[in-house]
This record gives sequence, structure tokens and C-alpha cells, in this order.
Amino acid sequence: MLVREPGLRIRNAAAKLRVSEVELLSTRCGDTVQRLKPEMKKILQDVGSLGQVMALSRNENVVHERYGIYSNFSESRGNIGLFVSEDIDLRIFFQYWASVYAVKEQSHGMTRHSLQFFAGDGMAIHKIYLSGNSNEAAYKRLVEKYLHPDQEKGQEVQAYPKERPEIPDGEVKVDAFRKSWLALKDTHDFAGLLTRYHLSRVQALRLAPSGGYAVSVENSTLRRIFTEASALELPIMVFVGNRGIVQIHTGYVHNLLDRDGWYNVLDPKFNLHVKEDAISESWIVTKPGTDGKVTSLECFDSKGNLLVQIFGKRKPGIPERKDWRELVGRVLEENKILLHE
Repeated sequence: MLVREPGLRIRNAAAKLRVSEVELLSTRCGDTVQRLKPEMKKILQDVGSLGQVMALSRNENVVHERYGIYSNFSESRGNIGLFVSEDIDLRIFFQYWASVYAVKEQSHGMTRHSLQFFAGDGMAIHKIYLSGNSNEAAYKRLVEKYLHPDQEKGQEVQAYPKERPEIPDGEVKVDAFRKSWLALKDTHDFAGLLTRYHLSRVQALRLAPSGGYAVSVENSTLRRIFTEASALELPIMVFVGNRGIVQIHTGYVHNLLDRDGWYNVLDPKFNLHVKEDAISESWIVTKPGTDGKVTSLECFDSKGNLLVQIFGKRKPGIPERKDWRELVGRVLEENKILLHE
């Protein structure tokens, strides 16, 4: 497959072969791929020694790439890791991280080195690529330090249980759920709300409190928001993730480009690639908090998977930006719904 289609990305090649990405990658183990010990937290704490790298996290239809230095690692409850810095901003769910490889590959006539982390089902969770400003000697030391004694080809994988289907709307304690939504103090508590009421994210938006807390909008809204944020020099936050990670860009977007069915942000420190026709639903979502209401755009695929979230730039203790709310208000007006006060 890779010989017949040399430009094919490994993720796409794996899909064509009906295997996971790690299963295909591990066939090169002992050659251009080296298996590392699955000491994920220790490896990530050592990644800062590599200097400036490119962090890549993605789901099936959105790719998020951010250049910077890994710093300020910490852990919180629930086996969650955090990198919080101006450039590399990650929320890591370690229960899904199962294997890690050091990879050497050719791309456009150049050799690329990377660390690639995978879930138990073989899905790629996160990749770290050396850049022209990286410390290659530190990379070699890191690989030697964590090199696994087993360099046999192949990697066992195991499918995760299928997610429980949505319960019928009629079985949801809707009034209690809506009261809990209105009582939120922090947007990060929303995920716990979904768990408590056994709701999928899209179902929760359908059952949101009245008053514009969740408004369905055109799928072209993502493009509209990026275009206006660029023109207005409005800093935003772009969240993209999968079951094992959420990666965040905070800042401006400038160079917007359509290419081969993907809508792209191609800036020096931030690249985003969105398969726009995979967006099946888009919602403007408002959550209350101690700093006032926080508004976001959330885009989903046809299976209800969250593809990307966009917020106005903000920090805890600071209310939402007025220019972001005004932009969201214009979007809602175009959808013939006024932003609630």
C-alpha cells in the first residue's frame, strides 16, 4: 500500500488496510521506528529539553498543530496531565495512553523525527515533531533513555467498548438538568453535567435551557468566525481533541486558505486543518460562570463527535471579551436569533 501510494499518509493507509495506525507503524519497528517504554508522564516531562517542537493532536476531521516548548507540566485529579503555557497548552487524559514510538521518516526530501503516542485501540493520540529549532542531541538522549527492550514488529490493540447510545429524551430529568446548567460556576464542569444526566453532548444542547443557551447555526459559521477574527485582529481560543487529549491555541489567526477539501489556518506558530464537509451540526453555546457567561462555537460530525470548539480569548477571573460577544451576536442575528442578555 505505501509502495503503491508513496504520498499516502499513514493514517489513511491504515484505514485502507483496515488496521489501526499503530499496527501499521509498528511493522517498521527495529528499522525506522523504535518502541519506547510507556512511561508517558516521565517522557512528557523530558520533552522540554528538545526545545521548540511541533505538537500535533487531531480527531478524524480536524488537525491542530502548535509550535512551541513544552513547559509547566502538572497533574490534577483523575489521572489528568496539564501543560499550560503561551504556546503548548494541553489537557491530557492518561488512562487512554498505551504505547509510544520514536519515528524517523522522509517527508518532501527531508528526514523528520517524532515521538508518537497511541491509545489502546491503536488510535494516534498525540505526536511531537522536531522542528528546525529543536535540539536533536537531546532527542537522541531521550530515545536512548526510554528505549524499550522489545523491538519486535507488531503491536497488540484492543477495541474500546462502544459508547452507550443516547437515552430517549423522555427519560432525561430535563428540568433538573436545565437547573444544573444554569447553576454552573465553571465551563469545565459541563462534562461532569453530561455524565451526571447520562447525556451525549449534542443531546444536551438540544435540551438546553431556554433563552439562547444553545442555538443551532449554519455549518459555515466556523469559516465566518475565523474570517472575522482575522479581519478584526480578535484573539480566539481553538480547542481540538480526541479521547486522550485536548490541544488549545490561544491567539490570532491570519492566513486562511482552502486546499483539497480542507479549510486551513496556516500561521507561523499555529496550523489548523478542518475537513469542512464533515461538519454535520454547529451550535453557539453559552454557559454561566463566576466571571459571567462564556460563549463558544461547537462543531460536530454526523456521529455526534465534537470536532472543534472556538472561544474568545479569556483567562479565569476575566469576563468574556466584548468584541467576541459582538461577533457571536452578529452570527446569531444572521441565523435570525438574537443573543440573550
